[in-house]
Amino acid sequence: MDELTGASDAHHDLAYYEAVPYLLVLETIERGGEWLRRAAYPELPGCVAEAPAALEAIERLDLERRRLLRRLWSSGAPIPVPRPPLRGV
Repeated sequence: MDELTGASDAHHDLAYYEAVPYLLVLETIERGGEWLRRAAYPELPGCVAEAPAALEAIERLDLERRRLLRRLWSSGAPIPVPRPPLRGV
């Protein structure tokens, strides 16, 4: 049972996972005297991209996210989804 939607995991297709709003983290790093932007989806292990510009890093990250999701889907491996938001009191 999916805590976000209440739906059974068996009913999700690849399009569902491609539409999941994963948390995006963008940071500036320095490597070898060059400043780069690193974009990552921490909820998708290994889903990281770097580029000189933030928009380019995000675009590369989106391509990497799709590749990762398709690879997991085709292998039958579980696809991580974000934890549900904390509920107010």
